[in-house]
Amino acid sequence: QVHLAHSGGGLVQAGGSLRLSCATSGRTANHYVVGWFRRAPGKEREFVAVVKWSTGNTYYENSGKGRFTISRDGAKSTVYLQMNSLKPEDTAVYYCALKRGAVIATQTTLYDYWGQGTQVTVSS
Repeated sequence: QVHLAHSGGGLVQAGGSLRLSCATSGRTANHYVVGWFRRAPGKEREFVAVVKWSTGNTYYENSGKGRFTISRDGAKSTVYLQMNSLKPEDTAVYYCALKRGAVIATQTTLYDYWGQGTQVTVSS
């Protein structure tokens, strides 16, 4: 079993920054990817960014490119999402998720484990 624990959400003004953390524990296997997703009010859950744990390779959804950075810390078994230049439309519940296997994916249905989510609110 794998457990994902979030931290770092909150309220920030437009243009500000937040860093989300996702601590992983349990039997994560040798090859996996960790992604960040979000669900805005009235919308479906959508992909934000993903990192391949073994290589650090990353991939971003277009709206986050240049503003969001995903990274991982092997010593802490933690994945981070640094979000800069935040906009009101970034307001959502953010989730991290883990997918077994080395292939990067953006579809929510391909992920095996999910965290509980953390609220990010960006005021205008």
